[in-house]
Amino acid sequence: MKHPHRVVLLAGPSGSGKSYVAQRTGLPVLCLDDFYKDGDDPTLPRQNGAVDWESPRSWDAMAAVETIARLAREGRADVPVYAIDEDRRVTTRPFDVADSPLFVAEGIFAAEIVEECRRRGVLAGAYALRRPRGATFVRRLARDLAEQRKAPRVLVRRGLALLRAEPAVLRRQTGLGAEAARAGEVLRGVAGLLAGHPHRS
Repeated sequence: MKHPHRVVLLAGPSGSGKSYVAQRTGLPVLCLDDFYKDGDDPTLPRQNGAVDWESPRSWDAMAAVETIARLAREGRADVPVYAIDEDRRVTTRPFDVADSPLFVAEGIFAAEIVEECRRRGVLAGAYALRRPRGATFVRRLARDLAEQRKAPRVLVRRGLALLRAEPAVLRRQTGLGAEAARAGEVLRGVAGLLAGHPHRS
């Protein structure tokens, strides 16, 4: 089945600039972080008694795929809005890709659904954003502090752990089918995909 819209998945370590690069494509952007499970979900993975939010199992992959598939078919869907400071979805909002043949879905777990999106025929491309680890650490910490996501001490400790884990995160994402790419390479790749859609108005 040929879908009128297709998705470009954009993964990458936390704080690597996925949201910024996604916006720079000029395409509609679906935030996959809004598909985290609620904090009281009994299926959440735990480590040392605390929820492991870095695990893909803390995220509702099936809900994300179903939403992407609906957007590919119909061009619109209601999507969740997740409040990180409350660890839950607080509302929904309408999302519309309008007349764009492509839309971006970005998030740390985007690579987890590459194969399923490909199987459903809705995948246009998949990237894992890479940048110098030190720059990612600084960017992530500044963002999280500004947004008051957690207590500063927690954010620093988490940031250092993510800094150490970053190479493994990228290996996993590329192993799942995302292409490792810097920001400019992602933008050129998306431009190439759009060039294959001359009907875009």
